[in-house]
Amino acid sequence: MRRIEMWVEEKQESMVFFTNHLKLAAYTIAAIYKDRWQVELFFKALKQSLPIRTFVGTSANAVMIQIWTALIAMLVVKYLQLRSTFAWSLSNLIALLRHQLFVYRDLMAWPNPPFQSPPELLAVAQLSLALA
Repeated sequence: MRRIEMWVEEKQESMVFFTNHLKLAAYTIAAIYKDRWQVELFFKALKQSLPIRTFVGTSANAVMIQIWTALIAMLVVKYLQLRSTFAWSLSNLIALLRHQLFVYRDLMAWPNPPFQSPPELLAVAQLSLALA
């Protein structure tokens, strides 16, 4: 077992890590833990924002599909948050998107003027089915 102590300049404090990697440098170990923490924060936001309360299917494949779908949705919302000129929090953006599910919106343009009414859709003539 190896004990590593690193000084974190942003927090002005020392952090201690325990590892069994004996050959990696202390700075490398600290960078690994820092990246790992970012992954933990991402999954925490995923669980809070897009909770999977019940699984529709119970097979391993069905569960994996639902988890991947939630992950993809979270990444799309995060991308919209980064592209937006507003200072959206992730939870506010998800809440507003839930209200807009059945309204046509251009997702790339919507986060910037979100409170405008949706654009009018052009009426499309109903096609007739010619049965012989």
